[in-house]
Amino acid sequence: MATAKKTPAPKAAPAKKAAPAPIAAPAAKAAAPAKKAAAKAPAAKSTTTAKAAPAAKRTPNAAFMKALTPSAALAAVVGSTPLPRTEVVSKMWVYIKKHNLQDATNRRAINADDKLKAVFGKAQVTMFEMAGLIGKHLK
Repeated sequence: MATAKKTPAPKAAPAKKAAPAPIAAPAAKAAAPAKKAAAKAPAAKSTTTAKAAPAAKRTPNAAFMKALTPSAALAAVVGSTPLPRTEVVSKMWVYIKKHNLQDATNRRAINADDKLKAVFGKAQVTMFEMAGLIGKHLK
């Protein structure tokens, strides 16, 4: 009874809810999922039609595809012919994997041999640093 004194509104609410209120509530709940399902169906169709349309082929950025001349230190690893940045990084990874230069415990680290020390300037770099260090050797 103490709670009834604090909140007089709940007493009024059950008095207002007659027998038809519980019957109306389940009907409203049953109607709501049907509306949600109907609302979801067109959305699903629109996403499938968007996926069905083939996307335009992505063109590479011209700055990445421009052939650059490597420095003498980098040319010892990837060759002296002008190459795009993407090809330089690919050839670096071929060299690193061929000579087993990835650190055994931390595969993100690259242990430099004599040729790579001339390019990197230090004995060990991470794969994230590598692109920046290679960029200094391209013109």
